[in-house]
Amino acid sequence: MNFNYKPAGDSAILMDLDSGINEETNTRIIHLASFIESKSEEGFGEVIIGYQSVLVQYNPLKLSYQKAIDQLKRLEEVLNNTGSQSRRTIEIPVLYGGDHGPDLEKVAQHNKLTIEDVISIHSKSQYLVYFLGFTPGYPFMGGMSKEIATPRLESPRFAIPPGSVGIAKDQTGIYPVASPGGWNLIGNTPLRLYNSEKSNPFLLKAGDFVTFRSIQVEEYDEIKDQVEKDTYKLVIDC
Repeated sequence: MNFNYKPAGDSAILMDLDSGINEETNTRIIHLASFIESKSEEGFGEVIIGYQSVLVQYNPLKLSYQKAIDQLKRLEEVLNNTGSQSRRTIEIPVLYGGDHGPDLEKVAQHNKLTIEDVISIHSKSQYLVYFLGFTPGYPFMGGMSKEIATPRLESPRFAIPPGSVGIAKDQTGIYPVASPGGWNLIGNTPLRLYNSEKSNPFLLKAGDFVTFRSIQVEEYDEIKDQVEKDTYKLVIDC
């Protein structure tokens, strides 16, 4: 797996990896991004990761474009010495259907399934968080079964509540904050994926695994109250 280098403006470089979108690629991307960020004294700044890419900002007063590439190529060598990544598995409780999941029935009808089938299929899979983006804390995840894949809405909604769990094509996601969106909403989690008042505002990070657990209204209200009081104990398997 080799990186291709491209300029991204006058002070950034896009490193594209010629590999598939999978866990191994994700591990290499995360390790390299972390290593580059540790080299700020050499002139490197913020690093933004994608499915198969790393966007690296650099200080043009310290590094020329070619010198930055030369140094990044040397840093690539660290990838040959990285072991398997330690990953967290975080459980996300979800209240499916009703007002919290207005498109659940549509997803079921599109795939010729029952509502119970959709919930079961969606909640039995394990999802890998490849990176965060779009809005603060939004997880781009892989691992959803194609059995429940559903096209995006023809007309996006102007406002989607925080915590909404949606499906678009063969992907699933969670909206951390209120925002427009065109995904089919199948449920809502009482957890907060983004909290600006905390030193670490993001619930999830790249490399995490996510599992969904179906809950009922009573537990949803109970967890939401605990989250507001900051007493909820997150279920994490390391």
